[in-house]
Amino acid sequence: PQTEDHSSRILHQKSKSFLPKMMSADMDAVDAENQVELEEKTRLINQVLELQHTLEDLSARVDAVKEENLKLKSENQVLGQYIENLMSASSVFQTTDTKSKR
Repeated sequence: PQTEDHSSRILHQKSKSFLPKMMSADMDAVDAENQVELEEKTRLINQVLELQHTLEDLSARVDAVKEENLKLKSENQVLGQYIENLMSASSVFQTTDTKSKR
């Protein structure tokens, strides 16, 4: 009876020491999975931030191009008006009836 009791105690002790090792392995697997998830989240956050900065830069460039475009349109109108005034003041561009009189 004593040997049975002794062997069952040893078996019980072995199962006790085996269980934490299994749990520890499971915890390590969970930790590794969490680490991978955390790295993925960090990578995605960095990607989002990079895309936000790119979008801000592109928006600023679009605004600058719009502003430049308005300025150029205005300059073209002024130049067009100037050329029109020169042409109307110049005798070279005046319509003459001399050709039709011939």
